[in-house]
Amino acid sequence: MLKFFGSLPDRWEFHSPDWIKINIDGAARGYLGLSTHGGIFCGSLGEFIGVFYAFLKVQTTLVVEFYGVIHTMEEAQKMGLTNVRLECDLF
Repeated sequence: MLKFFGSLPDRWEFHSPDWIKINIDGAARGYLGLSTHGGIFCGSLGEFIGVFYAFLKVQTTLVVEFYGVIHTMEEAQKMGLTNVRLECDLF
């Protein structure tokens, strides 16, 4: 089961060693256009763990952001990560 924090600040903060921080973002060309999303996995000291991205063809900006969250959780599960701190600019 993945575990989540609530609202987070807009700057990097170190967290406990058993948590992985994932920063994600998505973008679309215009409201409805070519789109992509990606993210980076970092350890508690900011060390690089992994990265991913995906091209989503034509989508709205909202769909791209939601898909980014779903894809991120799928990637985290594939990597066997259970303590995940996800940061995005969705809301």
